[in-house]
Amino acid sequence: MQAVRLVESAKPRRQRYVRFNASLHIRQHFVHAHISKQLREKLGIKLRSIQLRKGDTVKVMAGAMKGKTGKVHAVLLRKGVAYIEGITRKNARGKETFIPISVSNLYITDLDLSDKRRSEKIEKAKVAKA
Repeated sequence: MQAVRLVESAKPRRQRYVRFNASLHIRQHFVHAHISKQLREKLGIKLRSIQLRKGDTVKVMAGAMKGKTGKVHAVLLRKGVAYIEGITRKNARGKETFIPISVSNLYITDLDLSDKRRSEKIEKAKVAKA
């Protein structure tokens, strides 16, 4: 995958402005997470990261929930966060709510390959490796 260059300016202020105001099809590039080495070897690909989606199994690599694993319940492009099953807290009313975790702090340990297009992308990555 080719890196998305949002703006020519090197100024942090401009970078933040453009990133904050990016449309959803651009924000998809912000929710890519690293793939574990074991999974890369198992699939036979060289891709280092892939877009996170519902159904993937991930491990939290940083923050208060570091070390916990679970399936992705939802990914929010607007916020750039993911909700993971099993990582919850109680709100003021006592109801269990998901804790939002930044996608940059996640590590994919297993992919959901039920989507035909995603499977094709993995197959292309295998061909590119050979």
